[in-house]
Amino acid sequence: MQFRQQALAKLQSPEELDLPVRFARPQGWLVLSVTVIAMAAASVWAVTGSVPSTVGAPAILTHGEGSYILQSPVAGQVTAVLAKEGQRLPADAPVLKVRTNEGDSVVRTVAAGRITGLAATIGQIIQTGTNVAAVEKVAHASDPLYATVYVPAETAASIPADASVDLTVQSVPAQSYGVLRGHVRSVDRTAQSAQQIAAFLGDSQLGEQFTRKGRPVAVLVRLDPSSRTKSGYKWSSAEGPPFILSSMTLATGSIRLADQRPVDWLLP
Repeated sequence: MQFRQQALAKLQSPEELDLPVRFARPQGWLVLSVTVIAMAAASVWAVTGSVPSTVGAPAILTHGEGSYILQSPVAGQVTAVLAKEGQRLPADAPVLKVRTNEGDSVVRTVAAGRITGLAATIGQIIQTGTNVAAVEKVAHASDPLYATVYVPAETAASIPADASVDLTVQSVPAQSYGVLRGHVRSVDRTAQSAQQIAAFLGDSQLGEQFTRKGRPVAVLVRLDPSSRTKSGYKWSSAEGPPFILSSMTLATGSIRLADQRPVDWLLP
């Protein structure tokens, strides 16, 4: 009771009644003001600001029409290989000579292109439908390269038209020459199987590689041209690598998605 009586006596003292009531220290008002301003600024940024995002996925440089697997229409023994790997051939050009029960037969290209792989050798016994060569559909050396990026199917719908793309090319040191620039040309709306990818690229192993995490969607990217670089394409560095790019080169693509407002993350 002693402390309570002292408190009452202090309140009843005339000397204490004329003192003003102090609600908060000046430092407290400063902290409160700063907090309110920061919350207001954050609210405005959440509504009017934007946050860029990207999706990364494996990619490969090819010519726009892709490739095809050349299969033998006859069964027999290969007696001659008439084409070389890397050679560009017109449509209906001879690739192999095969000795059959009915006589010699020639396996020819279906469409004009460049031989990217030969699977048949002299003396080999092949059956009807055997894969004998991979042919990339390119008729002229000046045909431009494209990049095909295989993105997860669930992100394909969020890729805007003409989105910017950065490509880290496997054969080009990014620390020295930077990344290859491009823009989205088209986005497939159906996921592709390993067989479909293999048919387009002419390589069954790549079909399996690009579908390890599920069936992806193919995004075709046109490479930005440049007359200042040896490769003929634009890089994040001024000159890019001192050599020409070749098709069937692996890369990793980073596609910029549509910017999002931070407030969208809070809305259902």
